Amino acid sequence: MSRIKHGLSLVIGLLVGAAFMVSMSGSNADEPAQWTPPAKTIIAVEGDAANGFGIYYYDGSSIFPPTDSEAKAECAEHDTKVQRVRCNAEVRVWYRELRRMKTALRYAYIAAQHD
Repeated sequence: MSRIKHGLSLVIGLLVGAAFMVSMSGSNADEPAQWTPPAKTIIAVEGDAANGFGIYYYDGSSIFPPTDSEAKAECAEHDTKVQRVRCNAEVRVWYRELRRMKTALRYAYIAAQHD
């Protein structure tokens, strides 16, 4: 029984190795493979808190969060003070991080131009 397992392991190993060699023969080993980012990779952030942000993804989709005044109005509709304070804090963090991301993307773009 162990000879059968050993033989089967050898055959499977040879098949995997052959499949790998066939897959590698179609591409030039000297050229690096083209990397494709995940579909939901953010590629651009436009706008500001007062006028609204636009967030654009690699797959071509985009979202447009509400402006800060719209978000604050929605926060004011919460029933308790704790809910309103939590909502306002989330809005501040959201827009702060969008500003930082916009700056980081701009820096990455400029750095890539100098490479």
